Amino acid sequence: MTSDPGGEATTHDAPCDQTPAEIISRQLTEQGRFAYAALCGVSLGQLFTGPENSTFREQYLQGLVHWLDLDESVMPVMGAFLSGLGCEGSDTFLTILQAEPLLAAGATPIIQDLVSFSVKDGQYDARSRVLIRHVSCLLRVSPQQLEEFEETLGEKLREAGEESEEESSRRRRKERGRKLRRYLLIGLATVGGGTVIGVTGGLAAPLVAAGAGAVIGAGGAAALGSATGIAIMASLFGAAGAGLTGYKMNKCVGAIEEFEFLPLSSGKHLHLTIAVTGWLCSGKYSSFQAPWCSLGECGEQYCLVWESRFLRDLGSAMASLLDGLVSMVAQEALKYTVLSGIVTALTWPASLLAAASVIDNPWCVCLSRSAEVGKHLAQVLRSRQQGKRPVSLIGFSLGARVIYFCLQELANDQGSEGMVEDVVLLGAPVDGSEKAWERMTRVVAGKIVNGYCRGDWLLGFLYRSSAAQLSVAGLQPINVQDRRVINVDLSSVNIKSHCVIVDSE
Repeated sequence: MTSDPGGEATTHDAPCDQTPAEIISRQLTEQGRFAYAALCGVSLGQLFTGPENSTFREQYLQGLVHWLDLDESVMPVMGAFLSGLGCEGSDTFLTILQAEPLLAAGATPIIQDLVSFSVKDGQYDARSRVLIRHVSCLLRVSPQQLEEFEETLGEKLREAGEESEEESSRRRRKERGRKLRRYLLIGLATVGGGTVIGVTGGLAAPLVAAGAGAVIGAGGAAALGSATGIAIMASLFGAAGAGLTGYKMNKCVGAIEEFEFLPLSSGKHLHLTIAVTGWLCSGKYSSFQAPWCSLGECGEQYCLVWESRFLRDLGSAMASLLDGLVSMVAQEALKYTVLSGIVTALTWPASLLAAASVIDNPWCVCLSRSAEVGKHLAQVLRSRQQGKRPVSLIGFSLGARVIYFCLQELANDQGSEGMVEDVVLLGAPVDGSEKAWERMTRVVAGKIVNGYCRGDWLLGFLYRSSAAQLSVAGLQPINVQDRRVINVDLSSVNIKSHCVIVDSE
């Protein structure tokens, strides 16, 4: 049994057919391999300090020591690095690695080796990827190089997983008795958008080993072609490879009327992003995909389609409110430049309060439904419908609220760590208290970005009765002493109203 870098026990046998020469990192000198493991140990101790991450830290580092063929006697020293000792030695470890002949052209092989190690058991823990990004920065390997390697590896796995008609027939006969119902259900939803990687892992393993060998070296090819590697595709990319595109079949859950995922990008990647839209309106932003047309091309991307009927009602109400305000403007106090200061003064003009009935009801309905959708999104992530890959979440307005409640729900359960990598919340109509946000940090491996604007008068107005304390994350920074929480003041990008947040992304 090898240690599981994803933090979850596995029953796969360790590859037994690998020699030291087959794993590229074993071509380093013993001193270089120790420096490699030590640098990762120090970084793990710095990045993941909470007790909820202790098992992951220890198992990951122990597995890496074995992967590098280091003697077990180094583990007490590595344990000291995990506990926070040895930080001052990071520069020394970097110097040792830079002097390695294998890395004369750059440290990219180290990063590729870390990715290969992290996915070899069929799961890519979000904390593993945060560590890899951190070590990449230390070794001056660009994020683009990491992305390109992950993308190429993901494509090789996907291509190698495609099956012929003969293979498909043989697989169906073999699986009919045990998993027929499950595959039929998933198959209905994946004919258009899914792949068959997940159910052909065993048959396609030799092809994957051959294809991925050119990308991740002989060590990675050996791992993928071993008994451990047979289930990698199914585990990484989700049941039947359908991933999130297959989840639209389960859209009717409780009070939720609509819940499905639409792809924003093509192909399969080792990490993915889910974007959540906050409202719908006529014109430019009439679809769930439209606000994300400028989202950077990074990994596999989806947008969440949820409760469109209610979000369109809200968008129409927002437009009606603003149109009504324009028509009733009879004094300078109602112009945007003054309204942006009213939110802090908490003095709302009578004409604005009179128009509140137009928007208060659809806003309250969407507040309630967004919380339920967020909790259901947490269930989807827990079920690993997306496979065992890192997920990043981004949303604006009520979409940010969906993500907030998703994270709160994940924080309620043990074992939800390692799924979510980064989170970006823009103009979030949620509680901005320290206690609420501290809970979320436990289930986010990377950064939590709170994009706020003090001058967002519409958000303040909508939230005037929803939260008596007016501690709204979208209006102010979050005062949490945690390196992962990053506050970004969006006032500098000229946001004057909640309706133009998405234009300023």
